[in-house]
Amino acid sequence: MGERITFGFLRRGLLALALLVPGAALAAESAPVTSPRVTATLLSSRDTVAPGERFQVALVQKIAKGWHTYWANPGDSGEPTRIDWSLPAGFSAGEIQWPAPKALPVVPLVNFGFEGEVLLPVEIAVPADAKPGDRLSLKANATWLVCEKICIPEEGAFTLDLAVGQSAIADEAAQSRIEAARAALPQPAGFKASLKAEGDGLALTLPGLGSASDLRFFPLSDTLIEHAAAQPATAGADGAVLQLTRSGAFKVETAELSGVVTYREAGAPRALTLVADVDPALVTAATAAPAGSVPAVVRMPTPPESDLTLWAALAFAFAGGLILNLMPCVLPVLFIKALGFAQLAQANRSEVREQGLLFLCGVLSTFILLAAAVIGLAALGTSVGWGFQLQSPPLVIALAVVMVLIGLNLLGAFEVGGSVQGVGHGLASGGGRMGAFMTGVLAVVVATPCTAPFMGAAMGYAVTQPPQTGLAVFLALALGFAAPVVALSFAPGWLRLLPKPGRWMVVLKQAFAFPMFATAIWLVWVASVQAGPGGVLAALAAILAAGFIVWLLRIGRGAQLRGRVVTVALALLVAGGAGAFVLQSAVPNTAAQAEGGDPQAWSPARVAALQAEGRPVFVNFTAAWCITCLANERVALSRQEVKDAFASLNVASLKADWTNRDATIAAALAEHGRAGVPLYLFYPAAKGGQAEILPQLLTTDMLVEAAARAAGREAKTAANRP
Repeated sequence: MGERITFGFLRRGLLALALLVPGAALAAESAPVTSPRVTATLLSSRDTVAPGERFQVALVQKIAKGWHTYWANPGDSGEPTRIDWSLPAGFSAGEIQWPAPKALPVVPLVNFGFEGEVLLPVEIAVPADAKPGDRLSLKANATWLVCEKICIPEEGAFTLDLAVGQSAIADEAAQSRIEAARAALPQPAGFKASLKAEGDGLALTLPGLGSASDLRFFPLSDTLIEHAAAQPATAGADGAVLQLTRSGAFKVETAELSGVVTYREAGAPRALTLVADVDPALVTAATAAPAGSVPAVVRMPTPPESDLTLWAALAFAFAGGLILNLMPCVLPVLFIKALGFAQLAQANRSEVREQGLLFLCGVLSTFILLAAAVIGLAALGTSVGWGFQLQSPPLVIALAVVMVLIGLNLLGAFEVGGSVQGVGHGLASGGGRMGAFMTGVLAVVVATPCTAPFMGAAMGYAVTQPPQTGLAVFLALALGFAAPVVALSFAPGWLRLLPKPGRWMVVLKQAFAFPMFATAIWLVWVASVQAGPGGVLAALAAILAAGFIVWLLRIGRGAQLRGRVVTVALALLVAGGAGAFVLQSAVPNTAAQAEGGDPQAWSPARVAALQAEGRPVFVNFTAAWCITCLANERVALSRQEVKDAFASLNVASLKADWTNRDATIAAALAEHGRAGVPLYLFYPAAKGGQAEILPQLLTTDMLVEAAARAAGREAKTAANRP
């Protein structure tokens, strides 16, 4: 009996102790995020934290053999690991404390990064008013790029459940791992380096390192040196001097620069963080360098400005805008507007001109917003281009919902602005004016998946120029896009060519609903490519919610004020719930898309390797949301004549899929003067040969001839075959 009492007392005592000591049952390591390439966790040096203290956590990456992730400056390609924190009120997180990187050759490039296992420490500050006994969650969303011969973007969400106590309680094993990683971090140099010009190159003087070997400098700036170039060192009275090769995009904007130098001393590896004084002549030269240097994340040379003048870019943009009107999802919107003009012209021509100008205002306003987004993001160092918003699954789903609603409206399921027979009254009213403006907005939105001929070069030119020049190109595109409708509104004689208003207008209006539904189906498919089954479910749920909201608003239209308020509130609740569900479910699944390491996936290293084998290389820059890309695949790329020609000439065909955002693809587009897809390149069989850029609209003969040129042979096309 006494033993049972003693055991029960002991058990209750241990339970009470676990409850009294916050964090005793909490884990110091998050659940792992695992892929075939990287297993990542978030590690804490504390089980319990104390008010006002600072402690260390670390993102741990266990990287599969042959793969690597990236340092703060990734080198010639790649993206550094990033951590986005969601912390309790008063808590704050410091920057990643970067270990010394390795130079990782990916011929002909060199990347800076990590192999095997790497810990990325971060310091967390606890507020002084944190209350002992509280439980807390540290949440982090991390993204990283992991590469071998192909590169795959990955991400993970991590949670650490800790507690606040009167004093800190360390997790000994975790703290030991983190402290070991911090001890191996580059230490501050006890000297100041200096950088000066030496001939066409640079000389970095490192005092006190005259006896060091295997010296290598890793600058934090990616516009300083050629990363793949050798760094020969010479020892002198002042220490060691490293000979560096200037970057092709050389740019230094400050009198000091930072970096890490690695070396061996007495056989042991060492690493130092250093600050170097920059020769003022270098800073002056960098300031005077041509405008349009590539932002840090692009890491590609800008295309020669002489390839396209401003006037040519404006003309190309205007022509591209005109052609955009013929795209399948834009044409129905514009044709219905033309039918409205035809009805209204019978009564008041001045109203028709007013509607045309309001349509122009809607187009111009939307293009200005798009230009501001593209130019602003480019200024912040993010490479985006035409149609960039369609790389977001929630926006793709929203556009699919809009297409369904337009189709239902055209079929008469509900009316906006009156029926076709009443279109004159609707357009003459205040709502009709707003309708004309919003028609311009909608026409631009539905046109963004398309790239017309001439547009590619113009948009590529726009995003590499100063903001005012880029805006001018976008406005030229807007004017070309709006020109047909505006011209029609000011030319009533053209409207008389249409039959008199009648039943044919109703039938035609209803017939145009089906291109809208077809576009919605295609957009749902795009969401499935981007986000998998979750994207399809989110799209269908959003369409269901939209239909339910339309029904609610219709039945509430004739109700009393209280009934209308309840109906609108319920509609807003449904819309909010559907929006939250879409944002949660439609998450880009780029890692799953790249699963399996498709040997035909594009990368700069893959192109170089194939050219080294003496093979011509065709690269198809495409996206699931790009209508022009899909049309080219059906009309030309999938034709048997093209497949036979590629096979006989030993052409390697690679695909660069930009359906989801990919900084490396964006950089390659910028390198060739493009801001969006499609882009088609043919590299010659000769190693290092420059690519030929093909037109944006392909034909079978064009591809066969380009393949023959790349292989150095005469083409056999339909035009010259016997």
